[in-house]
Amino acid sequence: MTSDTLDLLKTDCSKCAALCCLALAFDKGKDFAFDKNPGEPCRNLSGHMCSIHDSLTEKGFPGCVAYDCLGAGNRVVQEVFAGRSWQDEPRLTRPMMEAFSGMREVHKRIDLLRAAETLPLEARDDQTRRDYLARLEQHRWSGQELNDFEVGLALEIDIFFHGLRKYMPER
Repeated sequence: MTSDTLDLLKTDCSKCAALCCLALAFDKGKDFAFDKNPGEPCRNLSGHMCSIHDSLTEKGFPGCVAYDCLGAGNRVVQEVFAGRSWQDEPRLTRPMMEAFSGMREVHKRIDLLRAAETLPLEARDDQTRRDYLARLEQHRWSGQELNDFEVGLALEIDIFFHGLRKYMPER
């Protein structure tokens, strides 16, 4: 793996456009102090930064502290939208939210494929795992490809994961 690949799942909010604060919904409860609908910017958002970031837990947002997009937000903003933001170009709001959702799914699969390296895989299955991982990590995604991901390659990878159950220890 290259150093770029190693950092692929590292969240870097400074390279994002607060996509989690826009796209995700949450319900008032022990993790969030108020309700928020998907597509509604969080009321604590100030530009691309959280105005209460240093006191999220104290202000009733431990769910925000616990959340990690696995680098999907920064990758969408930088790779798919070349640094542009829905805040500067409101017409990008929906496409960015959709791409963020798709990239989160890509990054979840990357995380699982990396974790599967610890299983005692047969050579054929390990090669398949490495091939999928390379495809996901090295591909430069477009918004349309991310929209199509879940009904195509993600399903193919999920079927592969299902076949890996034979390597899991019995419970």
